[in-house]
Amino acid sequence: MWVWKKIKGSVEPETLVLGCGSVAQAVLSRGHFGGIITINTGFSMAVAMAIYVSAGVSGGHINPAVSFALCLFGRMKWFKFPFYVGAQFLGAFAGAATLFGIYYDAFMSFAGGKLLIVGENATAHIFATYPAPYLSLVNAFAEQVVATMFLLIVIFAIFDSRNLGVPRGLEPVVIGFLIVTIASSLGMNSGCAMNPARDLSPRLFTALAGWGFEVFTVGNNFWWIPVVGPLVGAAAGGLVYFLLIEIHHPDLNPDLEAEQPEDKPEKYELNAIM
Repeated sequence: MWVWKKIKGSVEPETLVLGCGSVAQAVLSRGHFGGIITINTGFSMAVAMAIYVSAGVSGGHINPAVSFALCLFGRMKWFKFPFYVGAQFLGAFAGAATLFGIYYDAFMSFAGGKLLIVGENATAHIFATYPAPYLSLVNAFAEQVVATMFLLIVIFAIFDSRNLGVPRGLEPVVIGFLIVTIASSLGMNSGCAMNPARDLSPRLFTALAGWGFEVFTVGNNFWWIPVVGPLVGAAAGGLVYFLLIEIHHPDLNPDLEAEQPEDKPEKYELNAIM
């Protein structure tokens, strides 16, 4: 029962439907019904809404990189990790399939029914991130590491009860603004995925749905960058926060610590992300 509840709370296809939907609306309308502002805002708010929906069950875990960092730094038990990650990838795949179904007619009319990966009429980038023509793999990997590092530093700060924090219930909103900020400043190179499930599952869907398995080879085999880079960045972000902030907090009053009930959930277990 516990496993099923946690899995349900981590399967959040609406993040992909609404997030990638903002990209689809901009691309398939050729800019008439959206652009970079609506994409960054739409994706970020989709993450916030998904957190609100699932936080009470799973803590709103919708990003394997965040779940990995929480386990790595003792905020979450490792045995939960495979269940959360499996649910995250499943939800992302289901979301991609749902979005394709919603915009099926638009896809069929956009480029004469052709599902293209590159070029003026490309649509694969609606679902997954792809590198700019000038981008090297080294630069792409560094971008994903740095972007996800910033993401985790702020997430750890938000849910650190000894830091300033935010009012309870507003954490998803702040995370949404955080994603807007990162995407608006570090998104030019490759779209700033920061989430292995958000990128790999939709990419696999496009490979199966008609774009072909070239989605894994274009951009000099770019596909692994948004998978591995965020995991490294998440570990780096957690380490930076721990070394530069967390260990420098003043010790809590032992009497106050003793008053905390043993069955009270850890605050980090209640966190969530994109």
